[in-house]
Amino acid sequence: MRGGNVALGAAGLAAFLALGEAVPRLGLVKEAYFPPTSRIFGALGDELADSAFWLALGDTLTGWALGLAIAVGAGVVAGVVVSVVPHLREATASTIEFLRPIPSVALIPLAVLLYGTELRSVLLLVVYAAFWQVLIQVLYGIQDVDPVAEETARSYGLGPWARVRYVLWPTALPYVMTGVRLAAAVALILTITAELVIGAPGLGARIAVAQTSQAVPEMYALIVVTGVLGLIVNVGARTVERSALAWHQSVRGEVAV
Repeated sequence: MRGGNVALGAAGLAAFLALGEAVPRLGLVKEAYFPPTSRIFGALGDELADSAFWLALGDTLTGWALGLAIAVGAGVVAGVVVSVVPHLREATASTIEFLRPIPSVALIPLAVLLYGTELRSVLLLVVYAAFWQVLIQVLYGIQDVDPVAEETARSYGLGPWARVRYVLWPTALPYVMTGVRLAAAVALILTITAELVIGAPGLGARIAVAQTSQAVPEMYALIVVTGVLGLIVNVGARTVERSALAWHQSVRGEVAV
């Protein structure tokens, strides 16, 4: 079944690339705005041979990885503390619901004002966006803990952190991993967006330069790279999730199927 899915995915990608080659060749769109697939891949080859491209890729991955790590750590700690400390969840619920919907891009003026085009501007946006993905999942996960298991742990004299380790954490971990997977994708989106808008070093800034200089094939080539990065991030996050939850019924059932 998995081999068949891979074959279908490859066939769909091949059809998409063929469509991208045919549409401008047939004059349905102007090549100046949407070059054929062959020209885009030619530009991609030139990018891969340019050392500046690899430096930009490294800058993007650095901002993504640091922002994601900070967001995951802060989200897990904050979620556990808010859930465990009595009445803290009720006290912070309105604040969380107020801050969570604010788009990270709305913080771009603040980031530029504070840090200019430095890496810290990128981190501010990435951490803010990815943090909520993790925090909300941790809150949901701990809320899903069986009250009977919680009371049993209390009756056996387990302290607060022992209950977190042996009762809350195993229940919340599937939610945490879902939050990490979502945060990984959001962090990549915000990293490239910040680079594109703010001008911080990275693939986003390189896309902006290609666009302003009318280097259209190079621009699309860089966009393809960001798409490939997104695919790698998603596959990597799912792999980590399956590994961390190898004991969980959902993953065992998925493997069995």
